[in-house]
Amino acid sequence: MTGWNASDIPDQSGRTAVVTGANSGIGYITARELARKGAHVVLACRSEERGTAALDRLCSEVPGAQAEFEQLDLGDLSSVRKFAGARGSGERLDLLINNAGVMALPLGRTADGFETQFGVNHLGHFALTGLLLPRLLDTPGARVVSVSSMFHVLSDIDIADLNSERRYRRWIAYGRSKTANLLFIHELARKLAARGSDVVAASAHPGYASTNLATQGVRMEGRKAVEQVVELGNRVIAQPAEAGALPTLYAATAPGVRADSFTGPSLMMWRGAPAKSWRAGRTLDDVAGERLWAASEQLTGVTF
Repeated sequence: MTGWNASDIPDQSGRTAVVTGANSGIGYITARELARKGAHVVLACRSEERGTAALDRLCSEVPGAQAEFEQLDLGDLSSVRKFAGARGSGERLDLLINNAGVMALPLGRTADGFETQFGVNHLGHFALTGLLLPRLLDTPGARVVSVSSMFHVLSDIDIADLNSERRYRRWIAYGRSKTANLLFIHELARKLAARGSDVVAASAHPGYASTNLATQGVRMEGRKAVEQVVELGNRVIAQPAEAGALPTLYAATAPGVRADSFTGPSLMMWRGAPAKSWRAGRTLDDVAGERLWAASEQLTGVTF
């Protein structure tokens, strides 16, 4: 992986990729670089206005790009089902990049009543992956990549209180959702191996990348001073979004990526070229993965 960058992405001609949250940040960079290498990219975004603007920007930066926008609200399972249903039964799907997410928001609920961070970051992507899995299984060499975070270290999941109904602490809830991302991929990889599938399920994280993710919560609450501090950190300390997207792009395209691998920046999980990343041991717990999987199927109504 030493020095791996976007120029090392193999040719993606003839391949189709769905990237959630592709209107900004590392999601946009991921979609753009896949399109630059010839992939047909679907920008799956909640906001039609921001999604179409991102599509226009991408097409201007990558002349001749094969790209389209399609609306997807991961906080609404009816939207997830509609999006998945629009993918034709014979349509190939080589890459599903579960990138979209929210971080450290005030307590809220999705359209289906789930705590927002757990609902969007985990359950929405769990349902999306399950509904698109037939397309992935029918496409040789397909991959699923979920974007987690180094902040998964903040908390294990609480299987008895997945929706934070007893107590809500925004950063703990965020950490739980990112632990759930890793446990989901761990269990998905086990299930794919058991059926002899060549679909690769892997995870990645961007380290500290300069995106608007960190300002979402404080902006919603009108905490201007905190927002300014976060924006200063983005400018001075964080690596650019282009660098933050590299672990995702590596996990999605590099030859030899192993199932259930976790790729992040090389320098203390903070910044640098893609490298194998440390992860909490609880994210490799088979029993925890099975329990989360069963609960997620029950909550979403999506069975794999």
